[in-house]
Amino acid sequence: MPTLTGRAWKYGHNVNTDVLFPGKYTYTARGREEIARHALEDLDPRFVQEVQPGDVIVAGRNFGCGSSREQAATCLVYNGVSAVIAESFGRIFYRNAINNGLLAIPCPPAAQAIQPGETVTVDLEHHLIRCAAGEFPFPPLSDTLRGIVEAGGLVAYIRGKVRSNE
Repeated sequence: MPTLTGRAWKYGHNVNTDVLFPGKYTYTARGREEIARHALEDLDPRFVQEVQPGDVIVAGRNFGCGSSREQAATCLVYNGVSAVIAESFGRIFYRNAINNGLLAIPCPPAAQAIQPGETVTVDLEHHLIRCAAGEFPFPPLSDTLRGIVEAGGLVAYIRGKVRSNE
């Protein structure tokens, strides 16, 4: 996964976990398809119908603030979102995203420059986000962080480590 390319879905500041995945479904939605179906339904009703595998969420400050609801990250993964680029993240969402294999990149200049619907490329080898406004560097991912995302999440990463040590 050296490069990810997708269309940008852009949202503002303080997009909380209840907006990402409404709390009223937390204990009733079962399975990938049902969880995916409710992603962003109150913020952007067209998202679920139009999102394509590889698309990228772009947002302002404090993306994913709120509760520890894991579905806020998994609903994006289940819809094929490859990365979230934001000015900053709620810390629990950030950890849930990584644990579920969703790349979360804090990069304020890129998040501010990217326009809705444009093509965004995330170059993991060169630590760059490319969009119509130019190239924006982001801090390199640690080997462990990159391994978790490439494995599809923390559980898959650990399983792979255990198998390689057998």
